[in-house]
Amino acid sequence: MTTRLAKKTPPLCTDLPTDDPAVCQKLSVLRRLLTSCYGPTGRLKQLHNNIGGHVTTTSTSSVLLRAVSSSQPLVKLVAASVLNHISRFSDCGLFTAVLCLALVDRTKQSSSGLRRNVAIDVNRHLLDACTSYLRRGDCGCKVELDFSSSRQLITLARSVLSSKPACVLTEPETLHMSRLAVQAFLLTVPCDCPGTVILGEIVTMPIEGHAVMDSAVFPGLVVDMPDVLHHSNVDNLHSGPLRIVLFTVSLSGDLSDFRGWTLEMHEGADSESQILDHLLELGERMSESEVKIFACQKVIHPVLQHYLRHRGIVVMERLGIALIQPLCQMTGAQPVATLHGAIPPEAYGRVKGLSVRHFGSKTMLHLHPLDEPAVCTLILCHRNETMLSELKVACQKTEHVLRLSLREPSALLGGGCTETHLAAYIRNKGLTEVTQAAALVGCSQVDYLLGLEAFCSSLESVARALEHNGGDPVIDLTYGHRWTVAADVVQSGRCGCGLVEKLGERWTYLNTKHTAFSPEAVSTDDAAQPNVLDSFTAKINALQVAVETANLVLDIGYIIQDVN
Repeated sequence: MTTRLAKKTPPLCTDLPTDDPAVCQKLSVLRRLLTSCYGPTGRLKQLHNNIGGHVTTTSTSSVLLRAVSSSQPLVKLVAASVLNHISRFSDCGLFTAVLCLALVDRTKQSSSGLRRNVAIDVNRHLLDACTSYLRRGDCGCKVELDFSSSRQLITLARSVLSSKPACVLTEPETLHMSRLAVQAFLLTVPCDCPGTVILGEIVTMPIEGHAVMDSAVFPGLVVDMPDVLHHSNVDNLHSGPLRIVLFTVSLSGDLSDFRGWTLEMHEGADSESQILDHLLELGERMSESEVKIFACQKVIHPVLQHYLRHRGIVVMERLGIALIQPLCQMTGAQPVATLHGAIPPEAYGRVKGLSVRHFGSKTMLHLHPLDEPAVCTLILCHRNETMLSELKVACQKTEHVLRLSLREPSALLGGGCTETHLAAYIRNKGLTEVTQAAALVGCSQVDYLLGLEAFCSSLESVARALEHNGGDPVIDLTYGHRWTVAADVVQSGRCGCGLVEKLGERWTYLNTKHTAFSPEAVSTDDAAQPNVLDSFTAKINALQVAVETANLVLDIGYIIQDVN
């Protein structure tokens, strides 16, 4: 008699994993992968498994890190930290990963052997200095957002969209989508709302095969039009208010839908007929209650649909769970989750009217809000499925970034200028206060300076990662902004963020040592406004996550991995 039992394999133990060449090689591969995707000119990646199936083309960190699997615990740790940041803030995922891995790499490459515990303490001290500076009113890389104009909001939205090259948008298309994203965002912000402000929702409706410029925003809710609904039925309901009822329970007529009911079955009676009678009684009550729109999250029995339409009621079925909350918020309806008893009056909602929208061969039903439009629909159009999928993800991230601006109405300079400016400020501050800082951290001045250089060069490496076309990133020694030169000739245009018009004579390459300097702030007015902005809330949290995750990786002294 044979047995399938096998001896259990001992766990795999790794001592000082950041000193292990195999571990470092995997972290290096992850860093090169993510760095190559960073920025508007980042290189795209095609993701598919080894047995075929769907192929995804993207440069977005949230898609990449979910698709790339690794058995190495440190790689999993970095990916989990970045994905957790993205789930909360939507933006700056690649920034988080690239900076985190750069900090780990710089610490390992320190020529004088910077000890890990010293590097952790110095990183923590410099992180506090960074966040304190970024939150100051006179911070040279922060811009206060002006909500009296949509200009800066459009710039912020455009910066998010343009950082996703897989969307394949031209400059006019990027500007068009940025304006639509801001318009949709503003429609969800209530104008006069005393007390706690509740933001509305943006429902995204993707349509493949149409030009990006056909994308549009509509106040209210736009849903797929039922095939059996005729235009004449809608035309009769173009003005309201119209009463709507919303069911979240299935009305297909299956016995499972009547769980909890007491059905009195007579011998020889047809159970399906009795259930259908109950559904028709429900339809009769809706008609008597002057309901004009009958909506259901799930399936509605065809006979009940015919009964309702015959009485002039618009029937909407299979809405799905994603549309329930926006529909309730817009109409004021309360979802009906049971077929028991009468429906209370407060469960009914109202809409202003219905209309039909056409997008090529696609016909859709537009529900107009009765009062202020707490819900709007963003119709997204693109030429193929891959581009449309990436554009949808980018627009959802843009919406989240714009909402974050309500919490903290500030933005940071984009295009790598915040990283270079911050690195210049921290390096100068660290050198000026080296005695006090080293005593505060509890290390020698030599170790502190090593940690300071590793931290600042890591920030600068993130700015360098934006260049993928053979140019050389440089920093001006006046404002600390990032520029690009090719063959020692500055490319035409402004700095990375667009705030500084001309590169002066004092500049140096980012990968070379230079004299420390205190970067000046650029005065902003109507004539000089940045062209690239990053979310303040997302980036300052990304900075914290990157440093804390790097410290955690450096602090791990032993890995015990079960390989059974």
